[in-house]
Amino acid sequence: MYTFGFIGCGNMGGALAVAVSKTEKNIAVADRSEKACENIAGITGAAVATNGDIAEKARYIVLGVKPQVLSEVMSELAPVLKKRKDPYTLISMAAGVKIEKITDLLTLQAPVIRIMPNMPASVGEGMIVYSVNGLVSDGEKADFEKAFSAAGEISFIPEKLIDAASAVSGCGPAFVYMFIEALADGGVRCGLPRALAQKLAAKTVGGSADTVLISKKHPGELKDAVCSPAGSTIEGVAALENNAFRGAVAEAVAAAYERTKELGN
Repeated sequence: MYTFGFIGCGNMGGALAVAVSKTEKNIAVADRSEKACENIAGITGAAVATNGDIAEKARYIVLGVKPQVLSEVMSELAPVLKKRKDPYTLISMAAGVKIEKITDLLTLQAPVIRIMPNMPASVGEGMIVYSVNGLVSDGEKADFEKAFSAAGEISFIPEKLIDAASAVSGCGPAFVYMFIEALADGGVRCGLPRALAQKLAAKTVGGSADTVLISKKHPGELKDAVCSPAGSTIEGVAALENNAFRGAVAEAVAAAYERTKELGN
């Protein structure tokens, strides 16, 4: 028996397997890519298994597959799960796919934890939001939170909010990485070496984010505190406003949200 079995060892599934391996040693991994599977197994010490093995033997079955292939995977797992007499819980990270659809695909009722992690989980600084159906016990929720704690912060939210949360915390890192790259490009344009500009940009973004969380102040208030009258910063802020910076970011989140809902269908 395995405590956790990961079906799918891509960027996100693999990152979570690595995080869980820090607290749970009895895990297994499976992936269509033999190379990806062996790579994660080498890092974590996990057993290399098949989807069927994990469906049959894992207490917690982590579905790290894209929503486009979830139906195919569920068809493979359903006959195995229907034969099980011992308890098991599914943990799905398929974007946009509601818990009800997962059980419909299985054609059976099962405990399901729906999660949306993000890329910073790969360095232990992630944000994982999750929801559950009524078959998930408090003990199972506690097991999940403990096992995934090495990936970052974990927060329970109602399922009706998880797609919106996904557009912010799940997709948001890509937008932030674009901003870091652009900030660094600006530094290079002004004469900084690339490596130094990138370090300054990344540390500035990370430190600014920590300031919001630790001070609990509104970002607008913190922005105002940096903007001296007739100073350099307010000139830069004006340039961002002239180029619809805030509107573009909000539109990106809204577009990601709509696409997430489409994927769920």
